[in-house]
Amino acid sequence: MSLINDMTRRKSVANLQSEAIKGGSGLRRVLGLWQLTAIGLGGIIGVGIFVLTGTVAANQAGPAVLLSFLIAGIASAAAALCYAEFASLIPVSGSAYTYGYAVLGEFAGWIIGWDLLLEYALIAAVVAVGWSGYAQALLEAAGLSLPLWAQGAWGSAPGRVVNLPAIVISLAITALLAIRMEWGARFNTAIVAIKIAGAALIIIAGAAYVKPERWHPFMPFGMHGVVTGAAVVFFAVFGYDMLTTAAEESRHPQRDLPRAVLLSLGIAMLLYFAICLVLTGIVPHTTLDNDAPVARAFTRIGLPWAMVVISLASVCGITSVIFANLMAGARIGFSLGRDGLLPAWFAGIHPRWRTPHRATLLLGGVTAVAAGLFPLNELAKLVNIGVLGAFIVICTAVAVLRIRQPELHRPFRTPWVPLIPLIGVGFSCWLIWGLPFITYVRFALWLVLGCGVYLGYGRGHSRLAGVALS
Repeated sequence: MSLINDMTRRKSVANLQSEAIKGGSGLRRVLGLWQLTAIGLGGIIGVGIFVLTGTVAANQAGPAVLLSFLIAGIASAAAALCYAEFASLIPVSGSAYTYGYAVLGEFAGWIIGWDLLLEYALIAAVVAVGWSGYAQALLEAAGLSLPLWAQGAWGSAPGRVVNLPAIVISLAITALLAIRMEWGARFNTAIVAIKIAGAALIIIAGAAYVKPERWHPFMPFGMHGVVTGAAVVFFAVFGYDMLTTAAEESRHPQRDLPRAVLLSLGIAMLLYFAICLVLTGIVPHTTLDNDAPVARAFTRIGLPWAMVVISLASVCGITSVIFANLMAGARIGFSLGRDGLLPAWFAGIHPRWRTPHRATLLLGGVTAVAAGLFPLNELAKLVNIGVLGAFIVICTAVAVLRIRQPELHRPFRTPWVPLIPLIGVGFSCWLIWGLPFITYVRFALWLVLGCGVYLGYGRGHSRLAGVALS
């Protein structure tokens, strides 16, 4: 019974709100609305905007890929609305971990925090490998190339030993995040602006070549293909959760966090819709089944310069994804250390830079090693189940807290509760059901390890355990 009581002890929402108002974490409040929105856009829009739109149109949905994104966007918006409510209610670092801790109990909070540590590190590592590929392609276009041994991880191709560009970009962004958050935020905002400008340029240039007859038949694979496509592109319409981890570095968290969540998803969806319409309107959707569907489509219509624009926009897009994930993962580690579930070392704040430098450097180092030395294609599948698990926790917690504490002042309220949370939970469960079996095995092993860490360390060192004893 004592173990059950320990695992279900919860943080007080009132205490969390009080801590947020006092601002005693030591982190610098330097982020405004548009910097937070840029972090969200950096997490949502990556190279997928130039790849998934084409491959899903070719293989699953045809021109109705627009509807696939619409369905995925509605499902993602259900979770986004729940995140927005919690961000306004509990403006504290930790995102889903903190929200789960406050509503569902310590063990549930620990599991989601442990889960997110793996998720953010894996995304950053996998995306760093993708960044390396695009960067090397641009170097080769300029007549330059790296030595064979430095082009990729051992085992990825004969003669390769280490993915040097992936290591360099991981460490560079880690250093930027560790030194000054505002410098990193400005850098991220700039590259997100370049990415969006590149996508907008492609849309404007392609609009003149659109032939509406290419949109017929609109659903060549039927509604089943549209729904299947929605499951595929769903993973291109999340990432806004990362900005909520920076709550204690936001100037006006209760006002700006929910706005940034909804703005980032809304802007991303508009860009996805426009790319879908242009891409399927300038070439037959059957020609889009390749690794660079947007770039090759523009080459087919006589605009080869688009390849350079898309490559540059992709490099910027991938850079911002690495930034968002390393930032979010470090803040999860910081929150776990501050709460005693991990050693207090993780919660260290640099006396001059006022950043969680220890958690940042550790996570960045792990990411650099993983990106540089290991092929990560299969391991990356763990990312899917991780983010879906976080969505389930957040959507469930919103509904539970509405019942448990309806009197709480919520600056932003998720509409139509419990319908919206149920949509988020249902869609996430459906997608988890469709994941490969090996994903469940690997995720289960990670959770077993997490349970061991909690029972062996976190349960006894938790700040709430100390409060109970006193």
